[in-house]
Amino acid sequence: MALILCVETTSTNCSVALACDTKLGQSNLFHVKYCLDVLEDNSDSYSHGERLHVFIDTILKRNNFTVKDLDAIAVSEGPGSYTGLRIGVSSVKGMCYALEIPMIAISTLESLSLQNTSETETTIAMLDARRMEVYAAVFQNGNLIEAPRAVILEEDSFTSFRNSGKVTFIGTGVKKFEDLIQESTHLYIRSNPTALTLCDLAITKHKKSDTVDVAYFEPFYLKEFKGG
Repeated sequence: MALILCVETTSTNCSVALACDTKLGQSNLFHVKYCLDVLEDNSDSYSHGERLHVFIDTILKRNNFTVKDLDAIAVSEGPGSYTGLRIGVSSVKGMCYALEIPMIAISTLESLSLQNTSETETTIAMLDARRMEVYAAVFQNGNLIEAPRAVILEEDSFTSFRNSGKVTFIGTGVKKFEDLIQESTHLYIRSNPTALTLCDLAITKHKKSDTVDVAYFEPFYLKEFKGG
């Protein structure tokens, strides 16, 4: 049995989950196969530094595990909140180093795209950045076809996909795009990233030994941090 702790801190949602490859988890909204349990709280205060380790301790205890039972830890690598990324990645690196277990990095936008359970072929995952900017990636039938990039939203953004059929837009950047284009043709899902959808991706990467170097790994910020 492989037991993996999954950590998601790239948005206001502080979220942790336990993934297990023996399919002990129950079916859920996002059709995740390998999630044993999830614990999360979404607050605008961004108090991840206070909550994350408490959540980790709580989810392990209520499933009768300790950190010594973990085979790996997966973290949402970004893009997303600069502060949230620093907290999540730093915490996971410290735990992996101390426990001498592998670290798995998972694209935040790929994980976010898995919340789309509709039958639309195209999913555009977008995280809110400043003003009319988002971090976005495009997926078709679960495959990445446009890599994560910063996008200034305009009325003609993603036109080729919008003209080709119904698109599912999902994430924290959806509302401002929906208000901008005002097209009822598409599906708009306003949602935060969650550790729940990290679980299956983490198990898949663990089976392939697809891990990162704990010492040298850095979050995927996509853009340089600017204060103010």
